Amino acid sequence: MSDRPSMVRTCKQSSRPFAELTLRDDAEAGGKGANLGELIAAGLPVPDGFVVLRQAYVESMRAGGVAADLAALHAEALALAASDEHGLRRRCQRMAELVRKSGMTPEVRDALLLEYNALGDDVVVAVRSSATGEDSADASFAGMNASFTNVSGEDAVVGKVISCWASLFSPRVVAYRAARGFTEPPAMAVVVQRMIAAETAGVAFTADPGSGRTDRLVVEAARGQGEVVVSGAVEPDTYVLAKPGLKVLDVHGGHQEYVIVRGADGGDSQVALDPEQAAGRVLDDELLRQIGRLALDVEAHYGTPQDIEWAVAAGQVWLVQARPITTMSATPAGRSGVSGKGGATTCASGGVNDDEAVAGAPDSTGKVLARGLGASPGTASGAVRVLASPEESGRLVAGDVLVAAMTNPDWLPAIRRAAALVTDSGGMTCHAAIVARELGVPCVVGTRTATTTLVDGTTVTVDGSAGEVTSGTANHTAPARVVTEPPATPRRTVTGTALYVNLAMPEAAESVAARDVDGVGLLRAEFLLIEALGGRHPRDLLARGEQGSFVDAMAASVGRIGAAFAPRPVIYRLTDLRSNEFRELIGGADYEPIERNPMIGYRGCYRYIREPDLFALELDALARVREQHPNVHLMIPFVRTRWELAACLEAIDASPLGTQRDLHRWIMAEVPSVTYWLPEYVGLGIDGVSIGSNDLTQLVLGVDRDSEECAELFDETDPAVLTAIEQIVTTARRLDVPVSLCGQAPSTRQGFAERLVRMGITSMSVNPDALETTRAAIAAAELRLLLDKAR
Repeated sequence: MSDRPSMVRTCKQSSRPFAELTLRDDAEAGGKGANLGELIAAGLPVPDGFVVLRQAYVESMRAGGVAADLAALHAEALALAASDEHGLRRRCQRMAELVRKSGMTPEVRDALLLEYNALGDDVVVAVRSSATGEDSADASFAGMNASFTNVSGEDAVVGKVISCWASLFSPRVVAYRAARGFTEPPAMAVVVQRMIAAETAGVAFTADPGSGRTDRLVVEAARGQGEVVVSGAVEPDTYVLAKPGLKVLDVHGGHQEYVIVRGADGGDSQVALDPEQAAGRVLDDELLRQIGRLALDVEAHYGTPQDIEWAVAAGQVWLVQARPITTMSATPAGRSGVSGKGGATTCASGGVNDDEAVAGAPDSTGKVLARGLGASPGTASGAVRVLASPEESGRLVAGDVLVAAMTNPDWLPAIRRAAALVTDSGGMTCHAAIVARELGVPCVVGTRTATTTLVDGTTVTVDGSAGEVTSGTANHTAPARVVTEPPATPRRTVTGTALYVNLAMPEAAESVAARDVDGVGLLRAEFLLIEALGGRHPRDLLARGEQGSFVDAMAASVGRIGAAFAPRPVIYRLTDLRSNEFRELIGGADYEPIERNPMIGYRGCYRYIREPDLFALELDALARVREQHPNVHLMIPFVRTRWELAACLEAIDASPLGTQRDLHRWIMAEVPSVTYWLPEYVGLGIDGVSIGSNDLTQLVLGVDRDSEECAELFDETDPAVLTAIEQIVTTARRLDVPVSLCGQAPSTRQGFAERLVRMGITSMSVNPDALETTRAAIAAAELRLLLDKAR
């Protein structure tokens, strides 16, 4: 009996029932788990269950001795995501193997089974990922991580939880994370929820995701379990309702040949529908309104449009998931593109007035080749590329129209290159629709016949609002004025300490720039560089005389970010790949040394002065960017000594970049020698200092930050590290130069932000997912500081 309190404490630390969770617990329970708890707290009908918390994964990986290896491999995989599919897959396979090798600690397993058995004897459950950032307002991770249905028995549940953990590192998930600029090592909570024997299931949107109308409610429904809807395996029924009175405005019949139910063996089973069942309407008006009322209750609780999954069993409607709608066009109320039956065309970023032409509208003489649901607004033309599987993605070149039976997350690289996307099956919540909306790619789903009626290589125009594919190229001959609505202005919290964001990929620039952020404190060059190089070593590119294309690509990527944030500052950190990372690039083994400890080897500032020809290419690209976007500045990483910084600054001054006015030159404060040399650095002309807490901690404490054996020694809050940070901040303030800190510690370490504010730091820079929490921490710290002084 004496072990019971200890068991309960362990359980609460690693597994908690939905009823004990709210949105405040999203850091530990993930978006999916926290939302289920929030729905229960609001008194809404949710099947019971629990969440295996994020900490359970972290503790299991640490106890298994694989945490440091996972972090290092993940960083390498992110760098290769856009350029080296083989290298990405090799690292992802290794990471998944490490997770399975580590498994689950006995304490975590006991806590999980305590909660599972509390549901009943061998209860049938769904086991679904709830990763950090998943089902958030910024990223849906649509279908990315693993989910399992009809799971029963202790061993099976434990095994599926571990499989969910391993799915953090599938190539498609890592590629998506890289594209969204999520660079921190991931962690996962897992939802375990009682299965509902669904007669019908589907999704409900409390705003029209195709047109942006907020006075409409869209419901998609299919028979049996809801996986057929969200996976795009069938074309669901689509219903459009007016919010006032829930009047049914439109019914678009789907096409479903089979249902998924729990089979005799306990797993998922497909059962064919007879033609009469397949042709009939899935929901009658009364059940449709019942779902609509619950959906509106969810929206009223959250105060923002929601994407809701529901299931019906024995006449009872259950809510099994809710999340913010991740992307919507800004079409004004009065037009809708969800029915796929026409309507005004909209561009990806907004709506158009009825009496104004639309840029790129299809030629009115174009023959309609396919019709379906308009799933992602906008109009684009290109050559048809019909692909049977993601393995054929090499046939698709940038600007083609991707046509497939349906997509899954493995198609992400191809979708990123496509001008538009057309699928045979699917509805508004299928993978193709969600990803296309996030990427701003026009998309039509549920055409049923596109892969057979659209001829490979022919030119078509895809209208993602009207749900049509027409022959020929869009008519661009008459100039047209496109009217877009500006993004909603985020609520600003005024703080004396500036809050910057860390970015790595240009795709995220516009959405992050629209948030409450004062600029980019760390624009990582590495991802942009690898993509611009096409996965090759830069010396291989020079040998082929292709340096011009590299400069063009880099300038375009950095320029997009500069434009999105203007006039706010964007601090571009010059390339800081280590020699082992450069060796991974094509041809890299021919040019890179083999170092036993590349973490403190041939990198950063020293590398620039040793290889001035490569450094000049990066400076040329920045010079071109600043001709249009003078808010872009540079930062020099890993500065060890005064003489190497002086040589680096001379190279900058001698380049086209050095002749431009108002260029700010920052340095990263990562090497402890900066505490001695900083006055000299400022005397050389340094305009700002950004503390790189990871490298600084590693070098102050003498611990490789990637070391598995020494992981417990790595602590950014160690007094020695804090003393070094305080000395850097104090010196910078005395010399009247801005001083920042790039890292997640202000958002993840309690009291860290307040400590920095009290030191007098002028800014902090964190990843996009930590902006809101860090701003709140800064504001609270400043208020406490003012109150202390007032008292």
